Parts: sequence; C-alpha cells; structure tokens
Amino acid sequence: MASSKPTTKTQVSLAGTFASSAFSACWAEICTIPIDTAKVRLQLQGKQTAGEAPKYKGMFGTLSTIAREEGVASLWRGIIPGLHRQCLFGGLRIGLYEPVKNLYVGKDFVGDVPLYTKILAALTTGAVAIMVASPTDLVKVRLQSEGKLPPGVPRRYSGAMNAYATIVRQEGVRALWTGLGPNVARNAIVNAAELASYDQVKQSLLKLPGFSDNVFTHLLSGLGAGFFAVCVGSPVDVVKSRMMGNSQAYKNTLDCFVKTLKYDGYGELVING
Repeated sequence: MASSKPTTKTQVSLAGTFASSAFSACWAEICTIPIDTAKVRLQLQGKQTAGEAPKYKGMFGTLSTIAREEGVASLWRGIIPGLHRQCLFGGLRIGLYEPVKNLYVGKDFVGDVPLYTKILAALTTGAVAIMVASPTDLVKVRLQSEGKLPPGVPRRYSGAMNAYATIVRQEGVRALWTGLGPNVARNAIVNAAELASYDQVKQSLLKLPGFSDNVFTHLLSGLGAGFFAVCVGSPVDVVKSRMMGNSQAYKNTLDCFVKTLKYDGYGELVING
C-alpha cells in the first residue's frame, strides 16, 4: 500500500506576495473603476438647493448619465493612476500584512493570532501603503471628478502623467499629498476592516464542519470583509474625495467633515461613500 505524503504549504516570498497582490488589485481596479467613478461624482456633488434637481441620482443613474453625456470610455477615466495606485497600495498593504502580523506576535508565537493584533497589523500596513501611494489617489480623483465641460473649455489635465506634472508645477510637490490625513485614516480603517475581518472570518469558517481552505471559503470571507469595510469606511471616504477634488474649499480635514455634515447632512457621509 502506497503511503500518502503529508501536504505542506508552499511559502511565498515577500516579492511574490507583493507581485500577486498588485496584479490582483489591478485586475479588480479595471473591473470596478466605473462604479468608483460614479461614487466620486456622487461624493463631490453635494446637496442641492431648494428646487434644484441633482445631476446624479444613485449609482445606476450616475453611470447612465456619465455614459450618455461623456461617452462610455469616461467611466474608465482615472484608470492609469488607478493602476499606479493599486501596484503600490495593493501590493504593500497585502504584501506586508503577514510579515507585520508575525512581527507583532513574535516568532515563537503558537496558536490563533488575536483579532486585535490582526487589526493593528492591517492598520499599520494600510497607513504605510497609502502614504506612499497617496499622489496616485489624488490624480485619480481629479481625473474622475471632471464631468462634461462647456464647448471650448479645456480639461485641467490631458492624462495621468500630465496631471502629475501640472500639479507639481502649479501647486508644488507637497500638493501631491493633499488630503493625506483623511486618506490615511480612510485606508488604514478600511484595510483593517478588510484584512482583519477577512482573516477572522476565514479562521472561524475553517473551524466549522464542511469548510476547508479552498476558493469558496476565501470568496465567502472576502464578501464579508468587503461589506464590513464599506460600512466602516464610508464617512472618511467622502471627506477624502472632497479634499482631493477641491482642496481650496476647505481649510483642513476637520473643516471638510464639519461642512459636509452641516450643509449636506450625515446621510451624505454614509450613503454616497
């Protein structure tokens, strides 16, 4: 009788984890950026005055309006800086998560990693990653925020690389990190909600009968993590988009949050996030 060899998990290098995370994040960006563009337009629209009808209504209405007025290709406006962002942010936040988590628990730790350690590790990697990738986020939001312009009015930027250069030339290098505060807060919180909840849900599922470490378990864990992350991160996401889209309108992050709450209401911070 042939003896079965015990299966061992292949250890993936840090570079391999970074590359696979970046590739996956880029593919997700390509598939979802139309929804993200609609989200940014809704976030920047604000509350209308009495008798004024909003230009964008809901996700599907916004998608339809953009496609009708500006062309379907406009739904992918911002895809280049979006891919820049995912290569940096996606690769770093996921690629560094396991090493940072292991650093926090110590090399001699045995057993299930506590939830608070997972949250702390994800907060750390999310904050570090977006500090590096924040300029790409700024350019992406600015390209996405430009709607249909009147005849003869040129766009602020002809493309992603032109946007980087124009911002540096007109506003200075530091302007590339406009909105860094809410961006770090948003992405650290969302990263913690995503990675820690994903890790925790998967850990809990694997303890149930009938579940194994397969694609279905990973998919189920990812769905739960994504839903939780959106619920937690919506308010800071709205503030981040408004700071990046029109930083001159606000003194700082707190001023943006207060003005949005005062003039648009709490629903704007949650529903359009």
